[in-house]
Amino acid sequence: MREVDVMGVRVEMPSNQPIVLLREVSGDRYLPIWIGAVEATAIAFAQQGVVPPRPLTHDLMKDILAATGSELTQVRITDVKDGVFYATLVFGSGAEVSARPSDSIALALRTGTSIFCSEDVLDEAGLAVPAEQEDEVERFREFLDHVSPEDFEAH
Repeated sequence: MREVDVMGVRVEMPSNQPIVLLREVSGDRYLPIWIGAVEATAIAFAQQGVVPPRPLTHDLMKDILAATGSELTQVRITDVKDGVFYATLVFGSGAEVSARPSDSIALALRTGTSIFCSEDVLDEAGLAVPAEQEDEVERFREFLDHVSPEDFEAH
């Protein structure tokens, strides 16, 4: 398993489909995962520190973990089959729960939990970004600095 950072979310054109972009911490691969608009908003809220007036689902999950004394120790992106990604939530008790990567990432961002990705998933779906393409990555980072959760609302 390789640790990954969440670079952010964006809307992929022309499909108008949101993606979350992960980056290998000690490597040069990026992992784009297509997600739903609701999950994109949840991830963007967490990254931007937006606190909604009422808890969203992922905030509720975080509060339930805290209230029950449970600790989310790791999020693992474990598999990709036919373009569908799979994840596992790993708890301090040793319990593991299957989950969608988008929900897992949104919860990890709220709890400060590390995210890991299997080497097989990175080999199959990861994209290596050579140094000469770093300017494209920098443009993506600039986009992330200016995107708001409202950009992911359905029109």
